[in-house]
Amino acid sequence: MIKNLSRWVAGMAALGMATQSMAQADGRWEGHIEIPGAPLHVKIALEQDADAWQGTIDIPAQGAVALPLSGIAVGTADDDGQRVEFAIRGVPGQPTFRGRLEGGEIRGRFEQAGASFPFRLGRQAVALARPQEPRPPFPYASENVRFESGAVRLAGTLTIPPGEGPFVAVLLISGSGLQDRDQTLFGHKPFWVLADHLSRAGIAVLRVDDAGTGQSEAHPSPPTLEDFAADADAGVDFLRADARIGTVGLIGHSEGGAVAPLLASRRDDIGFVVLLAAPGVPGDELMRRQNERIYAALGFGANRRDRLLGLLDRLFAMLKSDASVTTATPQVEAIVREQMQANGVPPAEQQDAQVSAAAAQALAPAMRAFLRYDPRPALTRTRVPVLALNGERDVQVDAEQNLPAIRAALADADNGDVETHRLPGLNHLFQTAVSGLPNEYGVLEETMAPLVLDGIRDWILARAGR
Repeated sequence: MIKNLSRWVAGMAALGMATQSMAQADGRWEGHIEIPGAPLHVKIALEQDADAWQGTIDIPAQGAVALPLSGIAVGTADDDGQRVEFAIRGVPGQPTFRGRLEGGEIRGRFEQAGASFPFRLGRQAVALARPQEPRPPFPYASENVRFESGAVRLAGTLTIPPGEGPFVAVLLISGSGLQDRDQTLFGHKPFWVLADHLSRAGIAVLRVDDAGTGQSEAHPSPPTLEDFAADADAGVDFLRADARIGTVGLIGHSEGGAVAPLLASRRDDIGFVVLLAAPGVPGDELMRRQNERIYAALGFGANRRDRLLGLLDRLFAMLKSDASVTTATPQVEAIVREQMQANGVPPAEQQDAQVSAAAAQALAPAMRAFLRYDPRPALTRTRVPVLALNGERDVQVDAEQNLPAIRAALADADNGDVETHRLPGLNHLFQTAVSGLPNEYGVLEETMAPLVLDGIRDWILARAGR
């Protein structure tokens, strides 16, 4: 996905069971914080060691695993059940659970940065259904493959229909962050779902572990957009060398939608491009709108929103400058502290390690390069057929901001085969959504809306003359 600098993390924690013994709180708990329209799934583990408690929390929708808990307090039972309280260590806004254990459940209120929501936890595991995840038997072959990208060896899966070919093929290009070949996010595997759908229709698909994840080797230094483009280039070369493959196209999601036009503008052997939630404006403009939409969806007041956006403008100006990491770090850390204070964390509660980690993430080469990158020059040199899709409820890559910019750039290229669609009700992952916020991704059963899967398939087959 496109990078998100708004470091809000909804916290949660651990609990205890009801009745006589505090040891009944031991073990694993699972449930939801009842955020309106987007309940947040959490998993909590509590353990009593002698007289001390320790615990961790997983937040699957946010990719958080084994976050440590602090302030765990399990009281004696009374008529209202057993008091259970804990907080998530090191997270802004003092995310705290306060509840009562009774009847095998812990119920209470979750509080963070002035917001308060009910939560409910039980011993029963919460099953997250993924009905679209492919199941055998498969009417196509799956081949584990390896190929070189410079000094880096990449690994992936090629799904290829039966027969001799030549087959139309696509390379799937993921968004920001290290993602495996299935683009596993929040318990979903959208690239596997998409590859299965296309290969069942006779289209070969190559999906690849990003360098540094899965079975792919890491780049020797922190990668930037150009490194991602080089890796995608190598994937196209791999497909072109396979005698079973004919036309090769690209499907890029989010930041991968910036990589795809780069390749199409540089190579003369790309047959088509599909852009899924792709950027059409410079990175800093995209991310400012991203944060603006997230603040609005979270219900931030005008003063808080304006203050945070002002801090974001200062941060982006510093990150886009030529200042060295050494020079920029103190200034970026100062901005991070102001952001934390605006989000309800007073200076006395700000942890130096957390501030340093946030500043280091902002100053990473990939982040600075993305903020400076303007996708429009590559788009104006892209003359192959293009399908660009955006979800109406995508808060990470705003459709109203980016689709018109993509259309305008492709018009400047005199590209006569362009389709763009703003799809009602869909989020950044092209799920049918309520709020569109990232904390909703994991609780939705749908991995990718069928109309998107069918639309991509039909558009590619139409251009392949089938």
